[in-house]
Amino acid sequence: MKLFNFGRRTAEKPVETRATVENATVPVSSENFLAFFGVQSANLPAVTIDNALTVPAVLAAVAFMSRTLAALPRHAYRDTKDGAKRVGGRLETVVNRSPNEAMGSFAFWQWFWQQVFTGGRGLAYIERTPQGIDSLWMLDPSKTTIKRTGFKVVYENGGREYAAADVIDVPFMLQSDGLKHYGPIMKASKAIQLAIAMNDYGSNFFAGGGVPPLALEGPLPAGKEAIARAQADIKRSVDAAKNANEPVFPIPAGYKLTPVGIDPAKGQMVEARRFQVEEIARAWQLPPVFLQDLSRATFSNVEQQDLHLVKHLIGQWAKALEDEINLKFFGRNASGRWVEHALDGILRGDFKSRIEGLARAIQTAQMTPDEARALENRPALPHGDVLYIQGATVPLGTQPVDAGANQAGAKPANDNEPAGDDTDEASAA
Repeated sequence: MKLFNFGRRTAEKPVETRATVENATVPVSSENFLAFFGVQSANLPAVTIDNALTVPAVLAAVAFMSRTLAALPRHAYRDTKDGAKRVGGRLETVVNRSPNEAMGSFAFWQWFWQQVFTGGRGLAYIERTPQGIDSLWMLDPSKTTIKRTGFKVVYENGGREYAAADVIDVPFMLQSDGLKHYGPIMKASKAIQLAIAMNDYGSNFFAGGGVPPLALEGPLPAGKEAIARAQADIKRSVDAAKNANEPVFPIPAGYKLTPVGIDPAKGQMVEARRFQVEEIARAWQLPPVFLQDLSRATFSNVEQQDLHLVKHLIGQWAKALEDEINLKFFGRNASGRWVEHALDGILRGDFKSRIEGLARAIQTAQMTPDEARALENRPALPHGDVLYIQGATVPLGTQPVDAGANQAGAKPANDNEPAGDDTDEASAA
C-alpha cells in the first residue's frame, strides 16, 4: 500500500530515520530486528506444519533427513556358530524390501521419518500371523491417542486400540510423562516465524518491482479530486519508469518523493535470512551445508561435516529405529536375532576410494572377495569365499634361510639337481 502525505513537515518534528531510532549495526539475531522492516512480533504468523514447509530451509531439512534414512538398507541377522548370518524370507522382505503389499520400502520409511521430523513422532503397526511378522502399516500420529492403562501403554486410532508391543514408535523427543512428545517444528516455531515473515516481506517488496512505498511531500492540493489526480500522476510516472527500465522519472514541480520503509540491503535482510537458515539447521542438528548453505564451506570442512552427519545424526536415528524394531519384533529375549541398518552405503565415497578400501579389506583378510563383490552387487566367483592375506609380512626370524643366502651372494640349493653333480664339480676343482 502506497502512503501519501501532503503538506510540509514542521521544524519542531524532525524526520525519524533508522539511525535516530536504533543502532544501524543491530545484530540480525536481536529480538527487535524485524521492527526495522515494519513487522511487529504480534503480527508474526502462527506456525503449522504446512506453512513451515514453505520455508526452504525447513523443507530441505525434512526432505534430506527423511530421504537419507529411508534410503539406508535394513537387514535381519541371527547368531550362528559361525557368526552372524543374514536372515532371508518374509522378515527380510518386511524390513528391507516391501513393508506391506501396497508400498515399497523407500516410500514407507520416507513417510515414517517425515512424521518424526515434522510433527515429532513416527508410528507403524505390526501385523503378525502364526508364521511371524507379516507386514508393517502406517499409523497416523496426528490421529492417534497414546495413553497408559496401569503399566501398559495403549495406542488408540480410529476407534481401535493397539498394544505397545505391536507399534513401532520413534519420537523426536519425549515429554516428562513419557507419552506426549515434542516436535521440531513447534519447538523451533520462533525461528520459523521470523523466516516466514521475512519471506512475506521480500515477496511484498519485490511484487512492486522493487519500488518501496513512497510518501509524496509538497503543497496540499485543493479538494479531494485534486489529491486523487496528484496521486494518479505520480503512480503513472513510477509505472512508466518501471516499464521502460528508466532510473529517472518526473514528478510535479514543488513535490518530493521519500521512501517509507527500509532498503533490504541496508537493513541486513540477506544476513538475516542466512542467520535463519543456521537457526533452522540447529533445530534438526544438521550441518548447514546440507541445507545448501555453502557460505562457510571449504573442501576440507565439507568432508568433515559429512562424517559428522553420519556419526552424530544419521547413526543415532538409525539406532533409535533399530532398538524399536528389535524390541517389538523379537521381544526382550531376542534369541540371537536382530535388525541393523547398513551404513556402508551412505559412507561410500568416489569410485577410486571405494575400490581401494575394498582391496585393502581383502588383502588384510577382513573381507572375502565375494563379500566385497556383493557390496558392489556383483556375482560371486570360484574360490571367492575364502580369506586371503599377503605373505610378504612375517614375524621376525621366520623368513626362509634361502632368502638370507641369496642376499649374501650364495648360490641357492637346488633340490632337483642330482647329488652326483656336486661330487663331480668338487673333484674337478
